[in-house]
Amino acid sequence: MFFCLQNYNFSPKHNNFNKKITKKIRNNNPQNPNIMLVKTFGCALFGIDAITVTIEVNIDRGINFYLVGLPDNAVKESQQRIEAAIANLGYYYPHKKIVINMAPADIRKEGSAYDLPIAIGILAASEQVSCDLLEQFIIMGELSLDGTLNPIKGTLPIAIKAKQEGLRGLIVPKENAREAAVVEGLEVYGVENIHEVVSILNGENQIMPVAIDSTESWQDVGYEFDFSDVKGQENIKRALEIAAAGGHNVILIGPPGSGKTMLAKRMPTILPPLTMAEALETTKIHSVAGLVGRNASLVRTRPFRSPHHTISDAGLVGGGTYPQPGEISLAHNGVLFLDELPEFKRTVLEVMRQPMEDRIVTISRAKMTVDFPANFMMVAAMNPCPCGYYNHPDKECTCKPGMVQQYLNRISGPLMDRIDLHVEVVPVAYKDLSSKNSGEPSAVVRQRVIKARKIQEERYKDYPAIHANAQMNTQLIQKYCDLDEACRALLKTAMNRLGLSARAYDRILKVSRTIADLAGSENIQTDHLAEAINYRSLDRDNWGS
Repeated sequence: MFFCLQNYNFSPKHNNFNKKITKKIRNNNPQNPNIMLVKTFGCALFGIDAITVTIEVNIDRGINFYLVGLPDNAVKESQQRIEAAIANLGYYYPHKKIVINMAPADIRKEGSAYDLPIAIGILAASEQVSCDLLEQFIIMGELSLDGTLNPIKGTLPIAIKAKQEGLRGLIVPKENAREAAVVEGLEVYGVENIHEVVSILNGENQIMPVAIDSTESWQDVGYEFDFSDVKGQENIKRALEIAAAGGHNVILIGPPGSGKTMLAKRMPTILPPLTMAEALETTKIHSVAGLVGRNASLVRTRPFRSPHHTISDAGLVGGGTYPQPGEISLAHNGVLFLDELPEFKRTVLEVMRQPMEDRIVTISRAKMTVDFPANFMMVAAMNPCPCGYYNHPDKECTCKPGMVQQYLNRISGPLMDRIDLHVEVVPVAYKDLSSKNSGEPSAVVRQRVIKARKIQEERYKDYPAIHANAQMNTQLIQKYCDLDEACRALLKTAMNRLGLSARAYDRILKVSRTIADLAGSENIQTDHLAEAINYRSLDRDNWGS
């Protein structure tokens, strides 16, 4: 079982191998002086973490090629790529009995990234590469037939694993070098072909390790979109600012063309910048999924994922035979935008309920269980009815009686219960559209959000799992959302007149707490509470009737 892996020690510093093992085998086998055994090191990805894989290459008399250690088809096909690459670069490919073992043998090895360590192992076993430095590096890369290297997935988790194992460095394709160089204390060599790897291991290289300026790579690169582009819609901007400040999920309800998608795309621009820890975790997820661009380092902006409503369950939460992160994990530390929410399949929406609560996705298979982080903010958008014009100021709704409620019922109550803000979006007036005055820029709004988040960090410093108001449990709500008599009277009146449900009660208090934080108020005031009540449109009895 995979749970036992932590008991294994794959670190080369605890093993005597390579040249020492080679000498020992030759001395103890005078009848078979041609036996040669070397070891190289790679990594297998398990979720968003890496596991060290020892690649043992043994050359003996014979003519067959054996690859063992639970490889998939992509790894098995490496023989043809390796043989052609070695020959095309002018090296000698030993046509003998070659046995390659990938340990631990009970972990599935997948992908073409093992081409390079296997090829280097064969060259070392045939005495074309020195074995002295093999124990100090993790080597990964996909080979072309001409010996050049193609980029791989999961470079950052591999680099972190190399650091944990106490290794000297990492040898990877040049396009992946900057991503790995984020990890301090490692020599990261970006190479273009096998010849450069051989020169590094033989001590002949003129290649310098890749180094990046962490301060330079960490500067704010800016966003493509900005809140200043949005004309009018001041009340919607205010609602999104509250959502960003407290980490609340929000749903935008409005007719077609009212600007729901435009507003949602600008949501990441007002969120606080990523911390280094958040950036590393986000980059690990994107690296495993192969979404980190070539020659890129850290993900510096908060992710924004917008899956189409035809997405499958596995596409949203992650899955596959060898589990890969889904859209909600790719949105980790960022925004997940679900446009046309009622059009999503019911089963797809229901699988989101547990990740939204626990902020982690657990994918179980017969032989493995993988956890992917899923701490995201959900922004949903929907039309108020099938025709789209319910509550429209100018156009008349053409839906038959009961169709509006039927349309809303496509979204289950438990899912709606996890959405804190219901915001009605109305079309922008012509005078606002034609106005030359730009709105408030995202940078100004972001400063207010950061200030409110710092208040929350200080408030929840004794609760490691709580970082924002949206994550408060019942005990914390009772502790930090205490109401005076005037607020209690207001909330009671709202509950009775608007017919608000019991589940709306906690949501109103959480949002009120965030509004108070934005205002710099220690206690929740009546105006904060009134504004929070206004964001519970779908909970009203008369909605859709």
